[in-house]
Amino acid sequence: MKQATIKKGLIMKVLGIYGSPRKGGNSDALLDKALEGASSAGAAVSRVYARDLKMSGCIECGGCDRTGKCVVEDDMQTVYPLLDEAQVIFISSPIFFYGVTAQVKAVIDRGQALWARKMLPGSSADAGDTRDRKGYLIAVGATRGQNLFEGSQLTARYFFDALSMSYHGGIFFRRLEKKTAALENPESLQEAFNLGRKAVS
Repeated sequence: MKQATIKKGLIMKVLGIYGSPRKGGNSDALLDKALEGASSAGAAVSRVYARDLKMSGCIECGGCDRTGKCVVEDDMQTVYPLLDEAQVIFISSPIFFYGVTAQVKAVIDRGQALWARKMLPGSSADAGDTRDRKGYLIAVGATRGQNLFEGSQLTARYFFDALSMSYHGGIFFRRLEKKTAALENPESLQEAFNLGRKAVS
C-alpha cells in the first residue's frame, strides 16, 4: 500500500469538517467514508464537528487586521491550528437554501482572520505552492435543482483560497433526504471512499 506523504517524508495530515447539524446523517456518513479512504492510504486524520463548537460567526470587529489572528476567544481557537496543519481538507454539508449550513458557515466566516493574515505586508502565507494543499466539498441535497450546489461550491472555493489551498471539487448527491439514504447506497459510499484515497495518493 502506498503511504500518503508530504515533503520531507512526513505523514500527510487530513482534516474533515462535518457541517451538518444532524448527527449521523448523509453528509456525515459520506465524510466518514472519505476519511476512511484517506486513512487507508496512510494519512493522519482529524475531525471537527461544527455542530459541537461553542462559537460565534465572524463579528467583523477588525481585531485580526493587524496580526492575522482572531481575537474572539471561543472554540474556533482550537480549529485554527488544524486548518494550518492540514494538507487536505474535506468539508461536508447538506444543502440549506442552496448553500452550506449555518454551523459550517460560521467556521468558514471565521476564516476571515486567515485571509487578513495573507494580506499582511511580508506575509509568507502564499509562499508555498498551493497545489500541495487541497480542499474538497462533499454536499448532499434533497431536491434536483440544476443549480443546487453552485452556492456551496463558491463558498468552499473562496474559503480554501483564504487558507492558501486549491479547490479540487468534490462529490455531490441530489435527492438524498432520508437520514439513512447514503448508508443504503453502496455506490455513493464507495465514491466517497475513493475520493479520500485519491486526495492523498
